[in-house]
Amino acid sequence: MTSFPAQRLGLQDRGLIREGMVADITIFDPTTIIDTGTYAEPNRYPIGISHVLVAGRIAVENGKLTDVRAGRVLRRR
Repeated sequence: MTSFPAQRLGLQDRGLIREGMVADITIFDPTTIIDTGTYAEPNRYPIGISHVLVAGRIAVENGKLTDVRAGRVLRRR
C-alpha cells in the first residue's frame, strides 16, 4: 500500500518505507512481469515477482510461495 491510500484509510503505520512502519513490499522486475490470471482462472500467479514481504515477513521468496500467512484484513481507522 502506498502513502495516499494509507492516509485516506487512517493507517498511520503503512504506506512508507521507514523504520517502525509495517513492511508490505513487492519486489519485481518491470521488464519481465506478466499477469497470467484470466477470467476463467483468476488465481494463477503472475510471472516476474521475485519477493513479497507481508508485515515484514517473507511470503514469496525467489518466486515461490512460502508458508508465511502474515496478511490480515485492514479496516479504516
